[in-house]
Amino acid sequence: MARALIDRRDFLRAAGLGFAASLTPVARARAQSADAVFATAYQRRDGAFGAAILTDAGAILKTIDLPDRGHDVTFDPVFRRSVVFARQPGTFMVVFDHAGDAPPVTIASTQGRHFFGHGVFSRGGRLLYATENDFDQAAGMVGVYDATDGFRRIGEFPTHGVGPHELLLMPDGNTLAVCNGGIETHPDFGAAKLNIATMEPSFVLIDRRSGDLVEKHVLPREWHKLSIRHMDLDEDGAVWFGCQHEGPAMERPALVGRAVPGEPLEMIEMPDEVLSGFRNYIGSVAANRQAGTVAVSSPQGNQWAVIDAATGKVLGTERLVEVCGLAPAGPGFVATTGGGLVRAPDGTLRENAAYVWDNHLLRIEALEG
Repeated sequence: MARALIDRRDFLRAAGLGFAASLTPVARARAQSADAVFATAYQRRDGAFGAAILTDAGAILKTIDLPDRGHDVTFDPVFRRSVVFARQPGTFMVVFDHAGDAPPVTIASTQGRHFFGHGVFSRGGRLLYATENDFDQAAGMVGVYDATDGFRRIGEFPTHGVGPHELLLMPDGNTLAVCNGGIETHPDFGAAKLNIATMEPSFVLIDRRSGDLVEKHVLPREWHKLSIRHMDLDEDGAVWFGCQHEGPAMERPALVGRAVPGEPLEMIEMPDEVLSGFRNYIGSVAANRQAGTVAVSSPQGNQWAVIDAATGKVLGTERLVEVCGLAPAGPGFVATTGGGLVRAPDGTLRENAAYVWDNHLLRIEALEG
């Protein structure tokens, strides 16, 4: 089992202390010259919604307006476009040019479907895959969009579960990993959870070309209220996932797991004081493949932690009110909060008082002029 406490210097090193960002003073120049920038959805204090491009120190480089609350952002490194998805049960995604001046384009979900807030591009950038809900059948779907043809929806295939949330492309470029949270929802009932007693969360691997199921892993019955929600890939191609427990608050199930294709799911043991600090809710998962670490956050518990990917041991935790968004930066991480704070890799905090950052933060690599 991992140590409960470590030397403060070790945690700060894992979280990115001493990482120097090379950013120019002009916003456009910064966006063009930085090693990476970061994208996130937000709500302004005046009630308006949007998405923003940030530096790792929290400076706002660009914003776009959204028709309602956004959730996560995905990026196409080939055609260099970003897409922000509506928070479930939202019915829009917005394609935007994060580094230039092309106007955003809003794409509506097809009839009988809504988005779950996440998507991923194929390696060549031609296709976009989005988790969706066939809400009349209570069935998870992956919608397929042709990014070379105005993001026209060209097909769909099942996720072999209920309530899919995050999905990602595996290193082979052909397999999609999908978290089926197991929770049934319907837009007629807003975000109400309709099947807690019969939840069946699962982790699945799907062939993105044929839609065929490759693997499906269902959590044991005693963990059937442990909704699998978010995930990321480590440097060895293992999928780290975070869960949100829908059972009694006094229960303390494991909240973080690791999936390796062809092997059973592994739940990560944590010291009691660390696990209890998450308050049964993991809001975001981000891997730093350069450093060999994985970070997980809990806005309910006001805590985030860094885990060693090789051993599964908790390297340390940090208290930060409403922390959720996480993205790798240098040897550490950038974190954002629902209070408008951005935590830089060196531990400094920057407040943007007019903004409430949403749950996720995306690192965008190597922008070009």
